[in-house]
Amino acid sequence: ARLRAEMQKAIDIVTAERDDHLANYTKERKLRKKIHNQLIDIQGNIRVICRVRPVLEVERRAGQDVDITEIPPNTEDELYIQRDPHEKKIKYEYDRVFAPGSTQEAVFEAVQPVCISVLDGYNVCIFAYGQTGSGKTYTMEGYGTDSGVSPRAIAELFKQVATLESDWSYTITLSMLEIYNETILDLLNSNSATKDKLDIRQTSSEGNQVVGLTEIVITSTEQVKELMKLGQANRAVGSHDMNEHSSRSHSIITLVCRGKNKIDNSSTFGKLHLIDLAGSERVGKTDATGDRLKEAQNINKSLSALGDVINALGNKKSTHVPYRNSKL
Repeated sequence: ARLRAEMQKAIDIVTAERDDHLANYTKERKLRKKIHNQLIDIQGNIRVICRVRPVLEVERRAGQDVDITEIPPNTEDELYIQRDPHEKKIKYEYDRVFAPGSTQEAVFEAVQPVCISVLDGYNVCIFAYGQTGSGKTYTMEGYGTDSGVSPRAIAELFKQVATLESDWSYTITLSMLEIYNETILDLLNSNSATKDKLDIRQTSSEGNQVVGLTEIVITSTEQVKELMKLGQANRAVGSHDMNEHSSRSHSIITLVCRGKNKIDNSSTFGKLHLIDLAGSERVGKTDATGDRLKEAQNINKSLSALGDVINALGNKKSTHVPYRNSKL
């Protein structure tokens, strides 16, 4: 009986120590998460970054190489535009401005902390907006070995998951869709015979979902590269006078991150949307007619709706966010 009592006492001590360590671990984890996301909130839930594209060789040959932009030295958030030498410079302020010589790595560093927060259960959306030929697809997807935001964000997620694997297990799924003329198409479904138009449905557990969209569990960057190649091959592209291969649709890569803590069984759920928007040029500037004119009109309508949503989100007095005005 005495031995049994001593053993029970030892077990109680070990159990108390384990519970104490678990409590300290949970407290520290929550504090780290809180500090990280407080920093994100301080920087702003909505951020606008401007990247100035360098003048292209084809523009130089055409005599269209006048640089109307100026970024003051020792600043990272100001941009001046002077369209005419006789006019006054117009000042614009952003959360960050990148000069024409900026690297893909530097641009990604500006959004890297936001990408990580998806593992803590936050929903994140990063998109490139601008006219056709302004460098949206290059910034988001990259070219050749010069990876853009999307592949770098995915690689960073895998890196973070690997550092957390002793305490957390994550399942990450990837889907790709395009919105073309207000129709949602699955970019990972190559079978045109089964390419149905998809609809958005709201669920209580995981928010808005595109019903029937192909969603694939990803485990490596190599797998993601192949999936992105497939999606890009299936994306709608067309021609008009501003760009020989202009994208005519909004392309959206969605990563869904589901995490479970191995120690306290807590869980997280977050989505990371990486969006390459269609070109935002004026209809009259593209010489578009027929189908191309309809495409341009739908693109501009959806971009206008997106602007309304962002304005509503940024206005603390706004009581309504018009999400349903566009599929985008």
